[in-house]
Amino acid sequence: MADIAIFDDEAFSVSSLTAAINEQQYLPGRLSSLGLFQEEGITTLTVQIEKDGDTLALVPAGERGTSGLVVGASKRTLIPFNTVHLPERFTIKADEIQGIRAFGTRSELQAVQDVVNARLLKARRQLDVTHEFQRMGALNGQILDADGTTVLLDLYKRFGVQRQKMSMGLTIADTDFRVKCGEALDLQEDALGSVTSTGARAFCGKNFWNKMMGLKAIKETYVNSAQAAALRGDARESFEFGGIVWERYRGKVASVAFVHDDKALLVPEGVPDLYISAFAPADYMETVNTQGIPYYSKIEPMPFNKGMAGEAQSNPLHICTRPRAQILLEL
Repeated sequence: MADIAIFDDEAFSVSSLTAAINEQQYLPGRLSSLGLFQEEGITTLTVQIEKDGDTLALVPAGERGTSGLVVGASKRTLIPFNTVHLPERFTIKADEIQGIRAFGTRSELQAVQDVVNARLLKARRQLDVTHEFQRMGALNGQILDADGTTVLLDLYKRFGVQRQKMSMGLTIADTDFRVKCGEALDLQEDALGSVTSTGARAFCGKNFWNKMMGLKAIKETYVNSAQAAALRGDARESFEFGGIVWERYRGKVASVAFVHDDKALLVPEGVPDLYISAFAPADYMETVNTQGIPYYSKIEPMPFNKGMAGEAQSNPLHICTRPRAQILLEL
């Protein structure tokens, strides 16, 4: 029979548990699966972005507590951004492991590890959803807290730029949608300046998508193509039109939709250092001054040795370094 002392094993150290949560089965969100965000670890809590006019670029993080600096004589500034601390607690009570016995070739240690891994898997899934929510926030220009209203970071205010918006004329009968696509791409290219992209993708809310799918131009374009089945059926797959890949984005947590129902987000693809996910180290003694990784976990005894209290955490900064290149498309 396993007892609480089994947690003294090296298998439940910070390094082992952190390795375990990072190795959990990955259930990607749409933005993660597309690979839009470049992931990297940092050794501090702050990422600094260099701004020269409307040109933004990632620079090495400074020491903790540093502020934005004026660099050289060309009106360049360093804008600091703090990472977000995302802790999540769980408990493993003594009653949950007292009846575990070795069976066959499985040891008591392996059986207790399964209990711990089940908690880590649940924590990992919730953190993954949070990462997806914050990455979509970076595409929207506002990274929100879990309540969907508290603004953790407003990229447009921090960079001192205005968000670009345009109407696609979906409520006007004679709108030339292909021309509108070209105008949207022109706005995006102007914002990128000398930086080139490999393409553009628009994440659509449900009402925007439905209006767009009813356009005569789109129906005629795909009536004899392999994608015509999508137009006749559920019609929620992505397709290319006017130089843009359009897709219905369905991410939602509780009542908070990641993309507004009546809007679409046009973003560039294939731009180096445009979308960055920086991960700071955990606030544990064992991880001080180490390079950050996406997930951490640690456990400690509960009062009166009634079980183990555990924590999983992530310390990300999801950011777009050229927010004006993201165009908000409206009906």
